[in-house]
Amino acid sequence: MNKALKLVVIGAGSSYTPELMEGIILHHNELPVSEVWLVDIEEGREKLHTIAELSKRMVAKAGLPITVVETLNRREAVAGADFVCTQIRVGMLEARKWDELIPLQYNVIGQETTGPGGMMKGLRTIPVILDICRDIEELAPDAWLLNFTNPAGMVTEAVHKYSSVKSVGLCNSPIGFQKWLSGFFGLPAEKIYSEFVGINHLHWVSDVVIDGESKLQELIDYPQSYKASNVPFDSWDHRFLNGLKAIPSYYLSYFYMTDAMLEEQKEAAATTGSRAEVVKRVEEELFELYRNEELQEKPKQLEQRGGAYYSEAAVLLMRSIYNDARDIQTLNVRNNGIISFLPEDASIEVNCIVTKQGPLPVPLRKIPQSVGGLLAAVKQYESLTIEAAVHGDRDIALQALVHHPLVPSVTVAEQLLDEMLEKNKPYLPLFN
Repeated sequence: MNKALKLVVIGAGSSYTPELMEGIILHHNELPVSEVWLVDIEEGREKLHTIAELSKRMVAKAGLPITVVETLNRREAVAGADFVCTQIRVGMLEARKWDELIPLQYNVIGQETTGPGGMMKGLRTIPVILDICRDIEELAPDAWLLNFTNPAGMVTEAVHKYSSVKSVGLCNSPIGFQKWLSGFFGLPAEKIYSEFVGINHLHWVSDVVIDGESKLQELIDYPQSYKASNVPFDSWDHRFLNGLKAIPSYYLSYFYMTDAMLEEQKEAAATTGSRAEVVKRVEEELFELYRNEELQEKPKQLEQRGGAYYSEAAVLLMRSIYNDARDIQTLNVRNNGIISFLPEDASIEVNCIVTKQGPLPVPLRKIPQSVGGLLAAVKQYESLTIEAAVHGDRDIALQALVHHPLVPSVTVAEQLLDEMLEKNKPYLPLFN
């Protein structure tokens, strides 16, 4: 790799980009980025310009030799890149709103990364990401693609199956939990080993080890012992966790507490609006701040957006690949037999040792006995969704939806699919 690195951010009009810029600036010594190309589409032109101007002010304040370029020309940006970050939202927040609201009319969870909403986001996104990959294959064949675009696991798997690009999927959920553990135990994160088992937005922490000693049972018991509400898993039933012998990620509440989550979503939709509508309001406030020419740093309010530690995860990964650091990070990578009951080419979310050649998954010590069925079912839905997205196949899309654990019947699946495909018609040319 060159000494002076070229980073390309696709979907750079996102409100998250200033956090990424902050990470690039903070870690410039270990990751000598000399060019940051910020790319978006015509509809995002105004936001892209706002982000680019703020990025330039941040770089100027830091006094670093980093050139910031804004462009709508993706191919020009990608040429000769070392790292490409994708953080796109096909159909923008308006499409997400319908992913969340339409399923609720059928008494089904409406969420942007799982169930019917997750499938629609996958169908819209995968063809666009594969198109970006074709540019990378041609113009920057040695580049690493870091994908943040949700549904991150599906997108990563699609890239591994349908392109030759070196790609890793990232999520801020594992790093957020590790930060919490670090605070809880009062230790640096590198002193704590937490084992993640699963796929993106469907993982379990099957062990937490400090100085060779498991702390899992202590963590499971803590909320009950101390009636604590400051732990990220305090709402789980203690007896259930005790038998599970693992700590589920927040996203598993859609599966383990479906009725309560459905009611919560319906109430929110009727009052504050769907999550997409809430995010839209937060974004408008953020861009108001970003446009202030006095602003030279990432504003505190960005943390409300829900993507805390996203830049840290991105910069840490780039830094570790560039420096052959061989540290451990939780990433979305090809299974290759790590989880024996999932396909070899499935994308999984597990701990990896990060080398210059890319992440090497660490063999799992413990897989909770009872999670296999749910994990296999959701992975099957993901794999079917990828095939439906690539081929524009309505029949495969129906199979994906019917076999998702949150969809109650074939009838509901058919009605949902028809309505959501119709709503998404502008973004699904392969289905028209």
